[in-house]
Amino acid sequence: MIKAILIFNNHGKPRLSKFYEHYTEDTEQQIIRETFHLVSKRDENVCNFLEGGILIGGSDNKLIYRHYATLYFVFCVDSSESELGILDLIQVFVETLDKCFENVCELDLIFHVDKVHYILGEMVMGGMVLETNMNEIITQVDAQNKLEKSETFIFQSPRQDR
Repeated sequence: MIKAILIFNNHGKPRLSKFYEHYTEDTEQQIIRETFHLVSKRDENVCNFLEGGILIGGSDNKLIYRHYATLYFVFCVDSSESELGILDLIQVFVETLDKCFENVCELDLIFHVDKVHYILGEMVMGGMVLETNMNEIITQVDAQNKLEKSETFIFQSPRQDR
């Protein structure tokens, strides 16, 4: 099961955090800091999996991450998850973000956090992987965008009954 999904920049600033287990806000912040310190001090040419930090469950859990440009994408998972499967899930997530934002960058994650959470919600819910087909995810995102545009049009059009 996926325990948490974290995205932070090279300086440790969280850009997205989604926890699938309940933690206090202080504990969540400590987990983010601990995870950043564990992941950021590793060389680029080493394995992308490591044992979870003390706060996220210790050796029973794993941190699986990828570093793209200025962002770290980190999935905290229990021992039942496949490391390669999660690496593939991270790749699909990043490629989906790339398609939706046309070359995603850190600012997209900041200014479109609702859309990023929607994309993530199409892929993972309750810590379980729902969808890994990028085309299906993009189809659902496009449908949501059309719905939002039609709602915007309805609310902006003048009322006829006055």
